Amino acid sequence: MEIRQISAEERTHTMRPLQAYAFQPSPGSDEDTETYARRMRFYRSAVSLIAQEEGETLAGATAFPMRQNVRGVVHDMAGVASVASHPAARRRGLVRMLLERLLRQMRDQGCTVSALYPFRPSFYERFGFVGLPRWRTATFAPEGLGHLQRAELPGTVEWRRLRDGFDDYRAFTLRLLGERHGFSVFDEIRTAEFRDSPPRWVALARVDGEVVGAVTYRVDQYGGDLIADHLLTTGPLSRALLLQFFARHVDQVARVAVFVDTDEVPELWGTDLIATTEGRVAYPTANSPMARLLSVEALSGAAVGEAAGVTVTVVDDDLIGGSYRLAGVAGRLTVERDPGGGAQATLNCAGLSGLAYGVLDPVDVVVRGFGQVDREAVAPLRALFPRTMPYVFADF
Repeated sequence: MEIRQISAEERTHTMRPLQAYAFQPSPGSDEDTETYARRMRFYRSAVSLIAQEEGETLAGATAFPMRQNVRGVVHDMAGVASVASHPAARRRGLVRMLLERLLRQMRDQGCTVSALYPFRPSFYERFGFVGLPRWRTATFAPEGLGHLQRAELPGTVEWRRLRDGFDDYRAFTLRLLGERHGFSVFDEIRTAEFRDSPPRWVALARVDGEVVGAVTYRVDQYGGDLIADHLLTTGPLSRALLLQFFARHVDQVARVAVFVDTDEVPELWGTDLIATTEGRVAYPTANSPMARLLSVEALSGAAVGEAAGVTVTVVDDDLIGGSYRLAGVAGRLTVERDPGGGAQATLNCAGLSGLAYGVLDPVDVVVRGFGQVDREAVAPLRALFPRTMPYVFADF
Protein backbone atom coordinates (compact mmCIF):
# COMPACT_ATOMS: atom_id res chain seq x y z
CA MET A 1 0.00 0.00 0.00
CA GLU A 2 1.35 3.42 -1.00
CA ILE A 3 -0.05 6.82 -0.08
CA ARG A 4 1.19 9.66 -2.22
CA GLN A 5 0.33 13.19 -3.25
CA ILE A 6 -0.65 13.68 -6.87
CA SER A 7 -0.78 16.67 -9.20
CA ALA A 8 -3.96 18.16 -10.59
CA GLU A 9 -3.26 16.54 -13.95
CA GLU A 10 -2.99 13.09 -12.36
CA ARG A 11 -6.43 13.37 -10.80
CA THR A 12 -8.20 12.54 -14.08
CA HIS A 13 -6.86 8.97 -14.32
CA THR A 14 -6.48 8.27 -10.59
CA MET A 15 -9.17 9.99 -8.51
CA ARG A 16 -11.69 10.68 -11.27
CA PRO A 17 -12.96 7.07 -11.68
CA LEU A 18 -13.60 6.78 -7.92
CA GLN A 19 -15.34 10.17 -7.72
CA ALA A 20 -17.49 9.49 -10.77
CA TYR A 21 -18.66 6.16 -9.36
CA ALA A 22 -19.30 7.58 -5.88
CA PHE A 23 -20.97 10.91 -6.68
CA GLN A 24 -22.38 10.85 -10.22
CA PRO A 25 -24.68 8.78 -12.42
CA SER A 26 -22.55 5.95 -13.69
CA PRO A 27 -21.07 4.75 -15.88
CA GLY A 28 -20.10 8.14 -17.24
CA SER A 29 -19.13 9.10 -20.76
CA ASP A 30 -15.80 9.99 -22.32
CA GLU A 31 -17.14 13.53 -22.71
CA ASP A 32 -17.62 13.73 -18.91
CA THR A 33 -14.00 12.68 -18.41
CA GLU A 34 -12.78 15.27 -20.91
CA THR A 35 -14.78 17.99 -19.14
CA TYR A 36 -13.26 16.92 -15.83
CA ALA A 37 -9.75 17.03 -17.29
CA ARG A 38 -10.30 20.60 -18.51
CA ARG A 39 -11.41 21.64 -15.02
CA MET A 40 -8.17 20.46 -13.44
CA ARG A 41 -6.45 23.77 -14.11
CA PHE A 42 -8.57 25.10 -11.25
CA TYR A 43 -7.23 22.41 -8.89
CA ARG A 44 -3.54 23.28 -9.13
CA SER A 45 -3.38 24.51 -5.53
CA ALA A 46 -5.39 21.61 -4.09
CA VAL A 47 -3.61 18.92 -2.09
CA SER A 48 -4.79 15.51 -3.34
CA LEU A 49 -3.72 12.23 -1.77
CA ILE A 50 -4.40 8.75 -3.08
CA ALA A 51 -3.89 5.23 -1.71
CA GLN A 52 -2.62 2.79 -4.33
CA GLU A 53 -1.98 -0.93 -4.33
CA GLU A 54 -0.12 -2.56 -7.20
CA GLY A 55 -0.69 0.57 -9.26
CA GLU A 56 -4.46 0.66 -8.73
CA THR A 57 -6.02 3.66 -6.99
CA LEU A 58 -8.21 2.46 -4.13
CA ALA A 59 -9.04 5.70 -2.30
CA GLY A 60 -8.49 9.43 -2.54
CA ALA A 61 -9.05 12.67 -0.62
CA THR A 62 -8.41 16.34 -1.35
CA ALA A 63 -8.00 19.54 0.64
CA PHE A 64 -8.64 22.92 -0.95
CA PRO A 65 -6.66 25.84 0.50
CA MET A 66 -9.33 28.23 1.72
CA ARG A 67 -9.88 30.92 4.35
CA GLN A 68 -12.47 31.12 7.10
CA ASN A 69 -13.49 33.65 9.74
CA VAL A 70 -13.74 32.18 13.25
CA ARG A 71 -14.94 34.75 15.78
CA GLY A 72 -13.41 37.67 13.94
CA VAL A 73 -10.06 36.12 13.02
CA VAL A 74 -9.47 34.93 9.44
CA HIS A 75 -7.70 31.58 9.33
CA ASP A 76 -6.18 29.46 6.60
CA MET A 77 -8.62 26.58 6.20
CA ALA A 78 -8.42 23.11 4.68
CA GLY A 79 -11.64 22.41 2.79
CA VAL A 80 -11.79 18.62 2.62
CA ALA A 81 -13.57 17.14 -0.41
CA SER A 82 -13.37 14.42 -3.08
CA VAL A 83 -13.26 11.68 -0.44
CA ALA A 84 -13.99 8.40 -2.22
CA SER A 85 -12.91 4.78 -2.24
CA HIS A 86 -13.10 1.79 -4.53
CA PRO A 87 -16.20 -0.33 -3.72
CA ALA A 88 -14.08 -3.43 -3.20
CA ALA A 89 -11.68 -1.57 -0.89
CA ARG A 90 -14.20 -0.07 1.50
CA ARG A 91 -14.10 -0.90 5.22
CA ARG A 92 -10.32 -1.34 5.08
CA GLY A 93 -9.47 1.93 6.82
CA LEU A 94 -7.95 3.53 3.72
CA VAL A 95 -9.97 6.74 3.99
CA ARG A 96 -9.01 7.01 7.66
CA MET A 97 -5.32 6.79 6.76
CA LEU A 98 -5.72 9.38 4.02
CA LEU A 99 -7.64 11.84 6.21
CA GLU A 100 -5.22 11.57 9.11
CA ARG A 101 -2.28 12.28 6.81
CA LEU A 102 -4.13 15.00 4.89
CA LEU A 103 -5.19 16.93 8.01
CA ARG A 104 -1.70 16.74 9.46
CA GLN A 105 -0.13 17.90 6.20
CA MET A 106 -2.54 20.83 5.90
CA ARG A 107 -1.87 21.79 9.53
CA ASP A 108 1.86 21.70 8.84
CA GLN A 109 1.29 23.91 5.79
CA GLY A 110 -0.36 26.57 7.97
CA CYS A 111 -4.06 25.69 8.00
CA THR A 112 -5.46 26.15 11.50
CA VAL A 113 -9.07 25.03 10.84
CA SER A 114 -10.75 22.55 8.52
CA ALA A 115 -14.27 22.10 7.17
CA LEU A 116 -16.13 19.62 4.98
CA TYR A 117 -19.54 18.42 3.88
CA PRO A 118 -19.94 14.85 5.16
CA PHE A 119 -21.51 11.84 3.52
CA ARG A 120 -22.21 10.69 7.08
CA PRO A 121 -21.55 13.01 10.05
CA SER A 122 -20.81 10.25 12.57
CA PHE A 123 -17.89 9.11 10.41
CA TYR A 124 -16.22 12.53 10.49
CA GLU A 125 -17.08 13.12 14.13
CA ARG A 126 -14.43 10.49 14.87
CA PHE A 127 -11.92 12.82 13.20
CA GLY A 128 -12.83 15.70 15.51
CA PHE A 129 -15.37 17.44 13.27
CA VAL A 130 -18.52 19.00 14.72
CA GLY A 131 -21.70 19.93 12.89
CA LEU A 132 -22.40 23.51 11.77
CA PRO A 133 -25.76 24.90 10.57
CA ARG A 134 -26.74 24.66 6.94
CA TRP A 135 -28.19 27.73 5.28
CA ARG A 136 -31.95 27.92 4.76
CA THR A 137 -33.97 28.30 1.57
CA ALA A 138 -36.63 31.02 1.56
CA THR A 139 -39.34 30.68 -1.09
CA PHE A 140 -41.96 33.35 -1.74
CA ALA A 141 -44.04 35.05 -4.43
CA PRO A 142 -42.60 38.43 -5.46
CA GLU A 143 -45.97 40.18 -5.08
CA GLY A 144 -45.57 39.75 -1.33
CA LEU A 145 -42.88 42.42 -1.53
CA GLY A 146 -45.12 44.94 -3.31
CA HIS A 147 -44.39 47.63 -0.73
CA LEU A 148 -40.77 47.67 -1.89
CA GLN A 149 -41.67 48.42 -5.49
CA ARG A 150 -42.86 51.85 -4.38
CA ALA A 151 -40.08 52.50 -1.86
CA GLU A 152 -37.45 55.18 -2.52
CA LEU A 153 -34.27 53.60 -1.21
CA PRO A 154 -30.90 55.40 -1.02
CA GLY A 155 -29.06 53.02 -3.28
CA THR A 156 -29.08 51.20 -6.61
CA VAL A 157 -28.95 47.63 -7.90
CA GLU A 158 -26.73 46.79 -10.83
CA TRP A 159 -27.73 43.74 -12.93
CA ARG A 160 -25.06 41.95 -14.97
CA ARG A 161 -23.91 38.56 -16.15
CA LEU A 162 -21.82 36.99 -13.42
CA ARG A 163 -18.72 36.80 -15.59
CA ASP A 164 -18.93 40.58 -16.15
CA GLY A 165 -19.57 41.45 -12.50
CA PHE A 166 -17.42 38.72 -11.02
CA ASP A 167 -14.58 40.90 -9.77
CA ASP A 168 -16.99 43.09 -7.79
CA TYR A 169 -18.82 40.02 -6.49
CA ARG A 170 -15.56 38.36 -5.43
CA ALA A 171 -14.35 41.54 -3.73
CA PHE A 172 -17.60 41.69 -1.78
CA THR A 173 -17.26 38.10 -0.56
CA LEU A 174 -13.74 38.94 0.63
CA ARG A 175 -15.20 41.84 2.59
CA LEU A 176 -17.71 39.49 4.22
CA LEU A 177 -14.88 37.07 5.00
CA GLY A 178 -13.46 39.67 7.35
CA GLU A 179 -16.83 40.52 8.90
CA ARG A 180 -18.91 37.35 9.30
CA HIS A 181 -18.25 34.49 11.68
CA GLY A 182 -17.86 31.19 9.83
CA PHE A 183 -17.70 32.77 6.37
CA SER A 184 -15.31 30.90 4.08
CA VAL A 185 -13.92 31.42 0.57
CA PHE A 186 -11.72 29.57 -1.90
CA ASP A 187 -8.30 30.74 -3.02
CA GLU A 188 -7.96 32.63 -6.29
CA ILE A 189 -7.11 29.53 -8.36
CA ARG A 190 -10.19 27.55 -7.36
CA THR A 191 -12.41 30.65 -7.43
CA ALA A 192 -11.65 31.29 -11.10
CA GLU A 193 -13.80 28.31 -12.14
CA PHE A 194 -16.96 29.96 -10.85
CA ARG A 195 -16.63 33.02 -13.07
CA ASP A 196 -18.26 31.24 -16.03
CA SER A 197 -19.63 27.98 -14.67
CA PRO A 198 -22.52 27.59 -14.27
CA PRO A 199 -24.02 30.62 -16.09
CA ARG A 200 -25.57 33.09 -13.64
CA TRP A 201 -26.76 36.65 -13.32
CA VAL A 202 -25.48 38.77 -10.46
CA ALA A 203 -27.30 41.66 -8.80
CA LEU A 204 -25.02 44.07 -6.96
CA ALA A 205 -26.55 46.51 -4.45
CA ARG A 206 -24.61 49.75 -4.13
CA VAL A 207 -24.83 52.68 -1.74
CA ASP A 208 -22.71 55.73 -2.61
CA GLY A 209 -20.96 53.58 -5.21
CA GLU A 210 -19.92 50.91 -2.71
CA VAL A 211 -21.11 47.31 -3.07
CA VAL A 212 -23.11 46.47 0.07
CA GLY A 213 -25.05 43.42 -1.13
CA ALA A 214 -24.95 40.77 -3.82
CA VAL A 215 -26.87 37.75 -5.06
CA THR A 216 -26.29 35.41 -7.98
CA TYR A 217 -29.26 33.76 -9.65
CA ARG A 218 -30.92 32.35 -12.76
CA VAL A 219 -34.48 32.36 -14.11
CA ASP A 220 -35.66 28.90 -15.13
CA GLN A 221 -38.50 30.04 -17.43
CA TYR A 222 -41.10 32.73 -18.00
CA GLY A 223 -43.75 32.35 -15.32
CA GLY A 224 -41.47 29.99 -13.44
CA ASP A 225 -38.93 30.47 -10.67
CA LEU A 226 -36.13 32.90 -10.00
CA ILE A 227 -33.60 30.58 -8.39
CA ALA A 228 -31.04 32.51 -6.38
CA ASP A 229 -27.94 31.45 -4.51
CA HIS A 230 -26.86 33.19 -1.29
CA LEU A 231 -28.44 36.52 -0.32
CA LEU A 232 -25.27 38.32 0.76
CA THR A 233 -25.86 41.57 2.63
CA THR A 234 -24.24 43.92 5.11
CA GLY A 235 -27.45 45.05 6.76
CA PRO A 236 -31.13 45.96 6.38
CA LEU A 237 -30.61 48.51 3.60
CA SER A 238 -28.66 46.21 1.30
CA ARG A 239 -31.17 43.44 1.96
CA ALA A 240 -34.05 45.79 1.10
CA LEU A 241 -32.35 46.83 -2.14
CA LEU A 242 -31.96 43.22 -3.28
CA LEU A 243 -35.49 42.27 -2.21
CA GLN A 244 -36.79 45.29 -4.14
CA PHE A 245 -34.97 43.93 -7.18
CA PHE A 246 -36.73 40.58 -6.68
CA ALA A 247 -40.09 42.35 -6.27
CA ARG A 248 -39.72 43.94 -9.70
CA HIS A 249 -39.89 40.47 -11.27
CA VAL A 250 -43.54 40.17 -10.22
CA ASP A 251 -44.85 39.89 -13.81
CA GLN A 252 -42.03 37.60 -14.92
CA VAL A 253 -41.69 34.85 -12.31
CA ALA A 254 -44.14 33.09 -10.00
CA ARG A 255 -41.71 32.41 -7.17
CA VAL A 256 -38.34 33.42 -5.81
CA ALA A 257 -36.16 30.90 -4.01
CA VAL A 258 -33.02 32.15 -2.26
CA PHE A 259 -30.48 30.85 0.26
CA VAL A 260 -30.42 32.77 3.55
CA ASP A 261 -28.34 32.64 6.70
CA THR A 262 -29.79 31.20 9.89
CA ASP A 263 -30.26 34.69 11.38
CA GLU A 264 -32.64 35.79 8.62
CA VAL A 265 -36.42 35.77 9.24
CA PRO A 266 -38.06 36.06 5.79
CA GLU A 267 -41.58 36.07 7.25
CA LEU A 268 -40.77 39.56 8.57
CA TRP A 269 -39.64 40.98 5.23
CA GLY A 270 -43.15 42.18 4.38
CA THR A 271 -46.55 42.53 6.02
CA ASP A 272 -48.42 40.26 3.60
CA LEU A 273 -45.44 38.16 2.53
CA ILE A 274 -46.16 34.44 2.50
CA ALA A 275 -42.80 32.74 2.80
CA THR A 276 -41.64 29.19 3.33
CA THR A 277 -38.26 28.92 5.01
CA GLU A 278 -36.80 25.43 4.98
CA GLY A 279 -33.63 24.09 6.52
CA ARG A 280 -33.29 20.71 4.88
CA VAL A 281 -30.50 18.29 5.74
CA ALA A 282 -30.35 14.84 4.15
CA TYR A 283 -27.34 12.58 3.83
CA PRO A 284 -25.51 12.01 1.62
CA THR A 285 -27.00 14.61 -0.76
CA ALA A 286 -28.05 17.74 1.20
CA ASN A 287 -25.18 17.93 3.64
CA SER A 288 -24.78 20.24 6.61
CA PRO A 289 -21.15 21.35 7.00
CA MET A 290 -18.78 20.25 9.73
CA ALA A 291 -15.59 21.87 11.01
CA ARG A 292 -12.75 21.32 13.43
CA LEU A 293 -9.74 23.07 14.87
CA LEU A 294 -6.28 22.14 13.66
CA SER A 295 -4.62 24.48 16.18
CA VAL A 296 -5.83 25.84 19.51
CA GLU A 297 -3.10 28.46 19.80
CA ALA A 298 -4.29 30.00 16.52
CA LEU A 299 -7.53 31.01 18.27
CA SER A 300 -5.61 33.67 20.20
CA GLY A 301 -7.11 37.07 19.50
CA ALA A 302 -10.59 35.75 18.68
CA ALA A 303 -13.50 37.92 19.77
CA VAL A 304 -14.86 36.29 22.92
CA GLY A 305 -16.63 37.22 26.13
CA GLU A 306 -14.97 38.38 29.31
CA ALA A 307 -14.11 35.34 31.42
CA ALA A 308 -11.61 34.20 33.99
CA GLY A 309 -9.15 31.53 32.92
CA VAL A 310 -10.35 27.97 32.36
CA THR A 311 -7.98 25.05 31.93
CA VAL A 312 -9.10 22.67 29.19
CA THR A 313 -7.48 19.36 28.30
CA VAL A 314 -8.08 18.00 24.81
CA VAL A 315 -7.92 14.22 24.54
CA ASP A 316 -8.02 11.63 21.78
CA ASP A 317 -6.62 13.92 19.10
CA ASP A 318 -3.07 13.84 17.74
CA LEU A 319 -3.26 17.33 16.24
CA ILE A 320 -4.47 19.48 19.16
CA GLY A 321 -4.21 17.13 22.13
CA GLY A 322 -2.88 18.70 25.35
CA SER A 323 -3.80 21.21 28.04
CA TYR A 324 -4.59 24.89 27.48
CA ARG A 325 -5.45 27.85 29.67
CA LEU A 326 -8.15 29.90 27.96
CA ALA A 327 -9.22 33.35 29.10
CA GLY A 328 -11.09 36.37 27.78
CA VAL A 329 -9.18 39.63 28.26
CA ALA A 330 -10.56 42.89 26.86
CA GLY A 331 -12.85 40.90 24.57
CA ARG A 332 -10.06 38.80 23.10
CA LEU A 333 -9.07 35.19 23.69
CA THR A 334 -5.71 34.35 25.22
CA VAL A 335 -4.31 30.82 24.95
CA GLU A 336 -1.54 29.43 27.13
CA ARG A 337 -0.20 25.95 26.29
CA ASP A 338 0.51 23.37 29.02
CA PRO A 339 -0.27 25.61 32.00
CA GLY A 340 0.02 22.82 34.57
CA GLY A 341 -2.50 22.06 37.26
CA GLY A 342 -5.73 20.17 36.95
CA ALA A 343 -8.14 20.56 34.04
CA GLN A 344 -11.60 21.98 34.68
CA ALA A 345 -12.85 20.54 31.39
CA THR A 346 -11.71 17.46 29.48
CA LEU A 347 -12.93 17.56 25.89
CA ASN A 348 -12.34 15.84 22.61
CA CYS A 349 -11.67 17.90 19.48
CA ALA A 350 -15.34 18.00 18.47
CA GLY A 351 -16.24 19.38 21.90
CA LEU A 352 -13.73 22.22 21.85
CA SER A 353 -14.45 22.92 18.17
CA GLY A 354 -18.16 23.16 18.95
CA LEU A 355 -17.47 25.78 21.63
CA ALA A 356 -15.06 27.74 19.43
CA TYR A 357 -17.45 27.80 16.47
CA GLY A 358 -20.33 28.81 18.74
CA VAL A 359 -22.65 25.90 17.95
CA LEU A 360 -22.46 24.12 21.31
CA ASP A 361 -23.03 25.23 24.90
CA PRO A 362 -20.82 23.59 27.56
CA VAL A 363 -23.86 21.58 28.65
CA ASP A 364 -24.38 20.43 25.04
CA VAL A 365 -20.78 19.22 25.00
CA VAL A 366 -21.42 16.96 27.96
CA VAL A 367 -24.81 15.76 26.73
CA ARG A 368 -23.37 14.92 23.29
CA GLY A 369 -20.60 12.86 24.87
CA PHE A 370 -17.82 15.19 23.73
CA GLY A 371 -16.26 15.53 27.18
CA GLN A 372 -16.71 16.43 30.82
CA VAL A 373 -16.99 19.95 32.25
CA ASP A 374 -16.74 20.71 35.96
CA ARG A 375 -19.73 22.58 37.31
CA GLU A 376 -17.67 25.67 38.12
CA ALA A 377 -16.30 25.77 34.55
CA VAL A 378 -19.70 25.88 32.80
CA ALA A 379 -20.35 29.59 33.37
CA PRO A 380 -16.87 30.85 32.37
CA LEU A 381 -16.81 28.65 29.26
CA ARG A 382 -20.28 29.88 28.33
CA ALA A 383 -19.17 33.48 28.83
CA LEU A 384 -15.95 32.88 26.93
CA PHE A 385 -17.63 31.26 23.91
CA PRO A 386 -21.12 32.77 23.60
CA ARG A 387 -23.42 30.97 21.20
CA THR A 388 -23.16 32.36 17.66
CA MET A 389 -24.14 30.65 14.43
CA PRO A 390 -21.42 30.43 11.76
CA TYR A 391 -22.31 31.03 8.11
CA VAL A 392 -19.99 28.85 6.03
CA PHE A 393 -21.21 30.12 2.58
CA ALA A 394 -18.71 28.19 0.43
CA ASP A 395 -19.91 24.83 -0.87
CA PHE A 396 -17.31 22.24 -1.84
